[in-house]
This record gives sequence, structure tokens and C-alpha cells, in this order.
Amino acid sequence: MLDMRQLHYFVVVAEEEHVGRAAERLHISQSPLSRQIAQFEEKLGLILFERSQQRIRLTADGRTFLSEARAFLRHANRLESLARRLGKGDEGGLCIGYLETAMHSGVLPRALKTLREERPAVHIALYNYHSAAQLEGLCERSLDVALVSEPPAADDPDLDSALVLNDPMLLAVPEDHPLARQRNVTADDLAAQHWIGVAQKDSALRDNTFVAACAKAGFVPDITVEATEPLAALGLVAAGLGVTMIQQSLRHQVPEGVVLRELPWFCYHTPLWAAWHKINLRPLVGIFREILTSTNAIPLSDEDETRVQRPGMRAE
Repeated sequence: MLDMRQLHYFVVVAEEEHVGRAAERLHISQSPLSRQIAQFEEKLGLILFERSQQRIRLTADGRTFLSEARAFLRHANRLESLARRLGKGDEGGLCIGYLETAMHSGVLPRALKTLREERPAVHIALYNYHSAAQLEGLCERSLDVALVSEPPAADDPDLDSALVLNDPMLLAVPEDHPLARQRNVTADDLAAQHWIGVAQKDSALRDNTFVAACAKAGFVPDITVEATEPLAALGLVAAGLGVTMIQQSLRHQVPEGVVLRELPWFCYHTPLWAAWHKINLRPLVGIFREILTSTNAIPLSDEDETRVQRPGMRAE
């Protein structure tokens, strides 16, 4: 059986690559820490570190073991949190996994606001995980609800889901760009532009699907710059480095210097799914699920209307 304390010591030493600094971080002496690591290696029958007078480095086996050790400790922490919440009953709290889209679109904040108004004592813990990690968390019961880009399989024996957002895309261009004022934007117009791509860390499939949708619409985006998330891409558009497409739900976060255009002929949406375990252990989970799945898209406000240029409209 693994010693949790030794496992934690190993992770800290691996991160510091220096026993002295690791000992300071752990608030223990250096010699006992060295002995604990040596005993841990002996117990495992595995050399985790290459040692020199100046520092220690992970071996190849040590790097592999570190990745699994971190995942093990994360799950142990989530399991402890689950036990505490179950011990407190209905009002204990919720562990919610989410993608950035759930935050940027307002779907998750609106649902949490409603929940807080109805049940102010509920403790909420949010975890920004990729979709696969969220679905794993649901199966392990370390997450109560997940907000993911791709739902669990329709025949999944444990998980269920519902679509909570199906966001159309808007073209974002610099305000001094010809397309900001052009009456109609065509596929040929878009093929001639420098594009700012948004790398989807959560799913390579979504990247491929977006490019396929562009090709189906009659153009292939010439991606010359790639951003890590949509808001960064909008900043690059404002700087005049190219054009991009963003979800309609992000329209209220568009910076100065950027104009949004609707493209009725471009059929691509960014979905967001709520997922949960079919066996509901606590009423609170079902209550929040109902709040979340009943959340509707907010209509365009008057201010938002001025930011989105429709065909036939001129940018002010």
C-alpha cells in the first residue's frame, strides 16, 4: 500500500528538483526527507531520481510516475471533498466541472446566481477541467455536474446529458477593416483574409469540425496566428493582426476596435453540454441540474445590437 505522505513528499521533491528547497516547502528537515524518498524508492523497487551534488533530476520512470502520482493525489483530494459534502447532506455543496465557454457565455454564472438566491448556504467548488477529465470525475463521483464540449455516449450506462447552449459564430474584424463596412461578406472575401485561429485545448475534433465547416461554406481560413482562447484572439483582432470567429455569447466582451458581423450562410455552432451521473445521490444535485438545463440564451440588449453588424447594416 502506498504511503500518502511519502507520495506527497515525492511530488514536492520532483517539482523542486532540490531536496533542500523541498524540505523548506514541506517544513521538515532535509535529512529525514532524503530518507523518506530513499525508503519510498526501495518500497517501489524503482529509481525515481538521478542524484548529483548540486541537484536531483527525475529519471524517465520517475517522470512517468510523477504524472500518475499527481492524478492520484488530485483524486484523493476530490474523494475527501466528496465525503465531507455527503456528510453534510443536501446543503453541503456542489463540485462542478466546467470549460471556459461555460463562463464566457454566462451559462454557468447565471445558473449559480439562481442557485445562490434560492440556497445561499450552499458551498460551490469549481474545477476547470477538459471534457474527458470532467466525465471521468462524474463516473468517479468526484464531480456532481460537468459542462463539456462533447456529451457522453448515448449508450453510456452511467452518465446522461442535455444541450444547454448551441452558440452560433460571429465574424470579428478590426473596425477599420473593409469587411466592417462592406454590405455583404462572401466566402471569397473570407478566403482572402489573414485568420487568427483559436486552439481548442479541449478537443482537436472541434478544430477539425470548424475547418470542415469553413470548407463546406466555400473557403479555407489562412490561419497565420493562433491564440489560446477566444478573448485573446479578439485582442489580436483589435490590434489589426487578422480576423477571427467567436461565439455569439461572447459579444458583450468584445474590446474597442472590433466589429462583429453575422454570416447567415455560415452554419457552424459551438455546443455546450451539461452532464451528470444517472444515479442522483443528493437532491441538491438534481435541483442545480434543473436550474442549469432551464437556462435560456439571453436576448441581445440594445447595447449588444450596436456591436453586431447584420447584412445591409453599416458599422458606425
